Amino acid sequence: MKRLLFLCTGNYYRSRYAELLFNALAPAAAVPWQADSRGLNLGAGIANIGPLSRFAAQRLEQRGIALPSPPRFPQQVTETDLVTADLVIALKEAEHRPLLAANFSGWVDRIEYWGVHDLDQAPPQRALADIEANVDQLLARLAAVR
Repeated sequence: MKRLLFLCTGNYYRSRYAELLFNALAPAAAVPWQADSRGLNLGAGIANIGPLSRFAAQRLEQRGIALPSPPRFPQQVTETDLVTADLVIALKEAEHRPLLAANFSGWVDRIEYWGVHDLDQAPPQRALADIEANVDQLLARLAAVR
């Protein structure tokens, strides 16, 4: 089983949604990968309440995807997380490349970047739809290289 790591800033909304969505869809796509997620700057999420964004939780529920029980709280990325992943995806290059450069400079060019905006720049329905489209494309790509 290969390991995929999604990164965002607070590991509360975008990366968590990508992780849970990917893990729900991968078996049907016959993709032998397991996703996890971490945050690059948990301190930036001081307004984050609880283990997971309500927008992500609601969208998963709408799609019939059950949340893990109990859901885990956001986790800060470590060097070990990066080293043990077969593929690392940061959800927004403009936001996450500088955080990686400041904390994990050797990883900046080894990571795949998407362009999914956070709540300050996109409503949840748009950002979550962007994640869904990216996850669908990723699953198709991974299925093609089995």
